[in-house]
Amino acid sequence: MKKELYIATNNGDMGGGEVMLLNVARAARSLGYKVTIVGPSEPNQLVEAAADEGFARVVLPAKNRAQYMLALRAWHARHKDVLLWCNGLVPAAATGGRKNRIVHLHQLPAGLNAKLVPFARRKASVTLVPSRYVEHSCPGSEVFANWVSGVSTALDHSVGDRRLRVGYLGRLTPSKGIATLCSAMSVLNSDEVAYDLVIGGEPVFASDEERTEVEEALKQVSSFSTRLGWTTPDQLFGSIDMLVVPSIAPESFGLVVAEAMSARIPVIVSDAGALAEVVGGESYPYIVSAGQPLDLAAAIKSLGEELRENSSDLAERTSELFWRWQENYSPEAGKVRVGEVLERFAR
Repeated sequence: MKKELYIATNNGDMGGGEVMLLNVARAARSLGYKVTIVGPSEPNQLVEAAADEGFARVVLPAKNRAQYMLALRAWHARHKDVLLWCNGLVPAAATGGRKNRIVHLHQLPAGLNAKLVPFARRKASVTLVPSRYVEHSCPGSEVFANWVSGVSTALDHSVGDRRLRVGYLGRLTPSKGIATLCSAMSVLNSDEVAYDLVIGGEPVFASDEERTEVEEALKQVSSFSTRLGWTTPDQLFGSIDMLVVPSIAPESFGLVVAEAMSARIPVIVSDAGALAEVVGGESYPYIVSAGQPLDLAAAIKSLGEELRENSSDLAERTSELFWRWQENYSPEAGKVRVGEVLERFAR
């Protein structure tokens, strides 16, 4: 087979899965593959981002998901011999039952989506998932961990007597645990304000009810919080002392956790889904029960004390997380994984 790869997107707009699509495309191109991105005409953020990076594109006329799936299946029927990387359940289901496919699932399928998985995987050469957590619910799949570029920051861990700065980065939705974090911060600052909360993110993919719920939670912390809106990890990490990832819904991976690891930012995670797996397992001391504000408050206080003391244990722990990122979740590690998958199709 030629060193040629087509990658079909799950969504036309940009999300975590689409970030990973571009990561896979860059890795494959660096390995000598001609990479073509397949996506819908509307929304067009993904195909435009692909064009900006110089990738060839197949833009299928479609205004919604159903039209995209039909157009993709028709396109693949005319291109049965190409190697197609299905970046998500949507392209996998659209091309179900066809050969020469890599099915790459980024999330744990649930509800109706779970019922689509057997057909989506039918005749696929391999099914890739981002964590052991997802693998357990998807028998016969293989772990293909996500990766992120390294984030550099000039953060000074010597906090002295100033207020500690707790950071959050992600969608402002109930499932991401922002309400739990707000409650924990309210507990910590109940007697005196000793902690500031720095919030990066917007309520994307949230219903009106979810937006209202989040805004009510954020009112609790308005006097000691700063909302940055949409921001980048390097911008946020340069203004915080620790990152909290308090999800209450099971996470299939934890991109922001890996980013914090690359920047040597102390991080607290909940035990929702694969977050504990990303930081190395249950031996990591700052894993808290999801949805438990008092547990989270205790962890923030404990980590804050380590920061104030400039603890050697904390320095060693952040160093260990950095090297874990380097070995497992860096672009170099990702390139190796992409190469191992594509080698199976070389002739």
